[in-house]
Amino acid sequence: MKDLNRVLSELGISKVKLAKYLGVSRQMLYNYLAEKTLERWPKEKLTKLFMLLNIKDASQMKSIVVDGNYIVEVEKRIEENIQDSQEKNCMLDLKGFTKKEQELLQDIFHLLKQRAIEDKCKDTLPVLKYLNHFLQSMDNNKELKYVLAYFSKSLGFTDPLEFVFNEPQQFIFESIMYSGMTLYTNGGASKSRIADTHRRFVKEIEHRKEERLSRTQELNAAKIQALRELGYKEINSENAKEVLDKIAEIQSRKV
Repeated sequence: MKDLNRVLSELGISKVKLAKYLGVSRQMLYNYLAEKTLERWPKEKLTKLFMLLNIKDASQMKSIVVDGNYIVEVEKRIEENIQDSQEKNCMLDLKGFTKKEQELLQDIFHLLKQRAIEDKCKDTLPVLKYLNHFLQSMDNNKELKYVLAYFSKSLGFTDPLEFVFNEPQQFIFESIMYSGMTLYTNGGASKSRIADTHRRFVKEIEHRKEERLSRTQELNAAKIQALRELGYKEINSENAKEVLDKIAEIQSRKV
């Protein structure tokens, strides 16, 4: 499991996407990842995992080198699988949900479907895409839930003194959001006055992207150098351990 967690971490696959690919809930995926060995996984799910990572069995997990090309290949397999699943299961499967939960999910589904059908303006696809990103990221960013609560309250759907999440944090977040939205609505923040703030925003995002890319490029460069020093053209089952040890040695030289 240690090798699997290492590979998943370097790939940067979201738990939402991996759960969709395997055809399980996020909670079930967490249960799988909490197992001590892969042998405890259901055979069907284990086979799908091996197909995703392009390996035959768990013993090959150690030899996986995560570089840019490998990330692209894995992402492509995930997207193709999810798309196929969506085409085969176009109807909502709401078994296991309460009546109230089913009604809410159906309302959300039909609203999104109706918007996609009726609203053919250029904003439709970006809105749905951003909403998809928003939902995928909620597990790792609690503030996204506070955003939903804020707008539900400000639009009159929810009592402004209702706090269903972390009350102190939600209170602070909503207060800051109100100040920012008031400034925005009243025209007190012109583009020229806050241009520097937006530049810092962009710079921070670019820095995070560069860090992820740098790690991938670093691993790929170490792999190429290891192959060159050992006189190999590629990694295979016979030289994998030797190459991986050489990569570790190369990276330790920089410490």
